[in-house]
Amino acid sequence: MFRWLVWLSRIHCCRGFGIQSPTDYAFVRYVVNEHWPYYAYDVLREDDWLREKLGRLYFRLANWRQPTVILSDDYQQWWHAGCKKAKCMSNLSPLAPCPLPLARITIDQWADFQSLLPHCDQQSVLVIENIRHNWPLWQEIARSPQTGTTFDLYYCGIVFFDTKRFKHNYKINF
Repeated sequence: MFRWLVWLSRIHCCRGFGIQSPTDYAFVRYVVNEHWPYYAYDVLREDDWLREKLGRLYFRLANWRQPTVILSDDYQQWWHAGCKKAKCMSNLSPLAPCPLPLARITIDQWADFQSLLPHCDQQSVLVIENIRHNWPLWQEIARSPQTGTTFDLYYCGIVFFDTKRFKHNYKINF
């Protein structure tokens, strides 16, 4: 019942309505809210509906971004299914390839966010889960001068670090 209330409260933010940037619109339509079945969806099933929903998003992000490095986490099979050529790393070391193209953390991992910032460049994408658990911190991240466009998907947030583009925080019905 709760997820339907979330969905209904964000009905005006679905399918890219109101997004003027062609790049951001394409990202929302063809990565975030893509509804076509991908080849790995049948193989990578999850028992929890939210975990599967996020896993499918991470699969599409990896498929879209084609990262060279993936930080190992609970969704590693989804990331790797989206990009087979990516190397899995358990942590970032000083010798790690810089920049980091794609990563995922939870909102509670503020220290990890601070340690990832030096590895992020204009092409980096960071997914932050559970942004509703610490809403003021998510807003601080969205307003930070180091971040660019952000997407609030309710269950997670997506941060782009391209500061050359106009800064905007989109609220998306996901």
